[in-house]
Amino acid sequence: MTIKSFVLTIAILAVVTSISHASDPSSLQDFCVAVNDSMTTVFVNGKVCKDPKVVTADDFFKSGLNVPGNISNPVGSAVTAVNVNNLPGLNTFGISLVRIDYAPYGLNPPHTHPRGTEVLTVLEGTLYVGFVLSNPGPNMKNKLFTKILHPGDVFVFPIGLIHFQFNVGKTNAVAFAGLSSQNPGVITIANAVFGSDPPINNDVLAKAFQVDKKVVDYLQSQFWWDNN
Repeated sequence: MTIKSFVLTIAILAVVTSISHASDPSSLQDFCVAVNDSMTTVFVNGKVCKDPKVVTADDFFKSGLNVPGNISNPVGSAVTAVNVNNLPGLNTFGISLVRIDYAPYGLNPPHTHPRGTEVLTVLEGTLYVGFVLSNPGPNMKNKLFTKILHPGDVFVFPIGLIHFQFNVGKTNAVAFAGLSSQNPGVITIANAVFGSDPPINNDVLAKAFQVDKKVVDYLQSQFWWDNN
């Protein structure tokens, strides 16, 4: 599979997702506090539209997805995103795209996209991927769905669910993914829980994870790498 045919496949998947969903149905930010003074208004649910008379082809164009991300980091992965923040023409279309590069045994750590479903396909390498369902009923555990993916394989991560990808091969791996939001957001679980600013009270985390507070203190003292 060539990179051109691969990217075309991703684009088709993203369009199909967009057609079935039409557009983002809810907030495109984490919050949008109401103000009475229009002069202090900064954000809307999406982006303010550019005057059509000054729109150019460059507003719908971005290059660079052929360039691998820097995977020389503690998690061994890099996410290169194409979304409304760097491709303005995506505004209101409800889709975005990412390239993910993995070093041998590199990990895209457990994370969620609060505003988007993800459709991922592998271009190079072999990935162990999975997602965990939301909280089940009493006395039940959160169910894990996993799969080994090879070049050309496709896997879906439902919106808002914790998911991951791990390169189980001895060579670099590359994947592309389409998301059903122009700004899907990302919450990396370890970073958010143990690397928040200010830190979450260690009594809270010790009780939540049922470990000694010294373990929590150690984890909070680490540098949590952001691969996005």
